[in-house]
Amino acid sequence: MKIIVDDKIPYIKGALEPFAEVVYLPGNKTTPEVVKNAEAIITRTRTICNEQLLKDSKVKFIASATIGFDHIDTAYCEKSGIGWTNAPGCNAESVNQYIASALFSYFLKKSESPENKTIGIVGVGNVGSKVARLCEIIGMKVLLNDPPRERVEGPEKFTSLKQICEESDIITFHVPLINSGKDKTLHMVDDVFIQSLKNKPLLINTCRGEVFDTNAVKSAYMEKQISGLIIDCWENEPDLDLEMLKLCDFATPHIAGYSKDGKANGTRMSVQAVSRFFKLGIDNWEPEGVELPKSTKIEIDGQESDEFSIIAEAVLSTYNIETDDKNLRENPGIFEKLRGDYPVRREFGTYKLKIINTEDKVIQKLKYLGFKLEKV
Repeated sequence: MKIIVDDKIPYIKGALEPFAEVVYLPGNKTTPEVVKNAEAIITRTRTICNEQLLKDSKVKFIASATIGFDHIDTAYCEKSGIGWTNAPGCNAESVNQYIASALFSYFLKKSESPENKTIGIVGVGNVGSKVARLCEIIGMKVLLNDPPRERVEGPEKFTSLKQICEESDIITFHVPLINSGKDKTLHMVDDVFIQSLKNKPLLINTCRGEVFDTNAVKSAYMEKQISGLIIDCWENEPDLDLEMLKLCDFATPHIAGYSKDGKANGTRMSVQAVSRFFKLGIDNWEPEGVELPKSTKIEIDGQESDEFSIIAEAVLSTYNIETDDKNLRENPGIFEKLRGDYPVRREFGTYKLKIINTEDKVIQKLKYLGFKLEKV
C-alpha cells in the first residue's frame, strides 16, 4: 500500500510506515502522477482533491487534517467510490484562543470593556460554540445565527442574520465555505449585508476568506459603515489584498487554528481515520512529541487590577495576536512561509496560572476558559 502525506502535517512520521510505503511531499507537489499508484492521501487545504487529481488513480481514501473540506470534490469522490474525511473541531479551541486574544487586544487598543457589548456569532458549530461560551464568560451579550442547526433544533436559541446586523457591536464568522444553495456563504458579507448594519460593527473573519467580498468590505470601511476589521482568512490566499491589510485592526496569515494542540488533533484524527478505513489496527493512535512553550507557568498579582485586566493578562500571556499582525504587515509576500514556519503556540489548558490578590469569581472564569489554576 502507498500513502501520500502532505509534508507540513506534523507528528505523523513513523505512524503509518509499518503498514505502507509513505511518501511525504509539499501540498502543491501532490500531482496526478504522484497519486496514480497511491491508495490514500493525507492532506491539507492546499491540495485540491478533484477529478483532475484523482482520475485513473488507485486512491480509495482521502483524509484532510483540517476542519474545512472545500478542497475536496466530495461529489466526485462519492461517485467514484473514494472515501474521505476531514477533522471537524480539531482546532476549535485554537481558534477560540485566537478570538480571545483578538477581542482583548482590540478592547485594550480602544480603551473599552467587553461588558454590555453585543456580539453576533454566525456559524455555531465546534468553533462558534466555544466562542459563544468565551464571550458569555467575559460579560458580552451573545446572539447566535446558524440556519442549519436552527432547522434541526428549533428557533429558541438562534436569531436571524437581520437581527445580528441590527444589534451587534461585533460580528464574527465561523461558517464553512458553501458556494450555492439556501445556506450559501460565498460572499455572505457583501454590499447587501453591509447596508443592513446599524451599529458600525467590528467584523472578524477566521473561517474562509471568500465569505467576505473584499471590495465590498473595503468600501464599507472607507464609508465608515463598519468600525474595524480583524482578518485571518483572505480571498485569493496567499495573494492577499494589500489595501485590505492596511485597513485591519489586526491581520494574520490564516493561523487562527495553528496551535500545536490543533495540529496534533488533526493528525490524530487523520491517522485514526486511515486506520479504520484500511483496518490497520491503530484506531487509538496518539501523536507524540508535541512541543511546549518555554514556560507553561503564568503568575499574576491582581492587587491593583480589575477583572478585565486580569483575564486579559492571562489570555495574552498564552498568545498575543499583535506578534502575528506585525510579522504579516512587515512582509505580506511571505504569507505561506509565515504559516509553514509558525512558532509554538499552545492552548489555555497547557498553562498553569498562579494568581494572588483576586476574587474567586475571576478565578472561576479563568477555570471556565480552560486554564489550570495553581493553589496559592
